[in-house]
Amino acid sequence: VPDELLLGLKFIFGPCAVPALDLVDQRSVTRVTSPSGRTLYQVLGSSGKLYTCYSSCHFCTCPAFEFSVLQKSESLLCKHILAVYLSRAVGACQELSVSEEQLTSILLAEEEEEG
Repeated sequence: VPDELLLGLKFIFGPCAVPALDLVDQRSVTRVTSPSGRTLYQVLGSSGKLYTCYSSCHFCTCPAFEFSVLQKSESLLCKHILAVYLSRAVGACQELSVSEEQLTSILLAEEEEEG
């Protein structure tokens, strides 16, 4: 990434820009699609935990998103959502096609972890 682009990303997105680029470099973003066309993204975080992101509604299941974005309104997004957007822009997403049942299982697993 050219220095001027990196500086621009850091200016706009703050401290999550560099970690998001690291996630893109590590190819940590997977686009999960079902036959009906439903799509979500899973990002393997730096901690080794898998987070689910929904770019259509700008949401991530990570604690940083809940705290910094939703509760404190200190950030526009977390590093995982930024990594999704950057991966899409540069064509660096892994692709995974799943059945409707598998996608439902992914969504239910996220709900159980939160609940």
